[in-house]
Amino acid sequence: MTALGLALAALIGLSLGMLGGGGSTLTVPVFVYVLGFDPKAAIAMSLPVVGATSLVGAASHWRSGQVQVRTAVLFGLVAMAGSFLSARLLAPRLSGALQLALLAIVMLAAAVSMFRNAGGRKQAEGKAPVPAPLPLLAVVALGVGTLTGLVGIGGGFLIVPALVLLARVPMKQAVGTSLLVIAMNTFSGWAGYATHTDVPWGFLAAFTGVAIAGILGGTHLTRFVSQAQLKRAFAVFLLCVGAFILYQNRHALVPAHTVPAAAG
Repeated sequence: MTALGLALAALIGLSLGMLGGGGSTLTVPVFVYVLGFDPKAAIAMSLPVVGATSLVGAASHWRSGQVQVRTAVLFGLVAMAGSFLSARLLAPRLSGALQLALLAIVMLAAAVSMFRNAGGRKQAEGKAPVPAPLPLLAVVALGVGTLTGLVGIGGGFLIVPALVLLARVPMKQAVGTSLLVIAMNTFSGWAGYATHTDVPWGFLAAFTGVAIAGILGGTHLTRFVSQAQLKRAFAVFLLCVGAFILYQNRHALVPAHTVPAAAG
């Protein structure tokens, strides 16, 4: 593992700890473009890394009272179903290049979401917020899980806004709750890949260990760093990486042109 790979593992952990999401979208690109793994193997390998890292981060947030366990379990169970089924049934039908192109689109969407929510959301004062209907939350959770199984992300950039806007979870608790959902979601996706993926566990353990150190540091730094500024800076980074990956795999989104037969 290169020094750059280790530094990026720490960055993934830091962003998960500080933002509750976003960093997991970098795991697959790091595995493919920095460490040289095949796209399909990289997607499968990213899931236990993100899952273990998020679980440690969720435990840290839980100790400070910033995790709504019941909300996480309800949201996470639906997401787990989508993650497992998409990993088992949908992912094998797609090429690795198409999965990377879809990941790039997700990264661009994550960057836009971070820009829009950089200032945070304020709940209306004077009245108790009303959570959205459970069917709507279930649809969002299923969509997040499906993306996890297809492209190897945790989905935190979708989960945090959903918890804040739909489940009416306070922002600080949404970050910790999101990490628990991500852990559930990614472990389920890994179960969908496990039977047809060989994994270098020694390498994966080292990478995960560095990411876990990063998430512990990120969780500690949340009280000192402006999340608004961090989100904007990280969004720019995601935008650049997502655009690069989309350009590299643009052919997967364009149907192959048939070559006309020569006139005889």
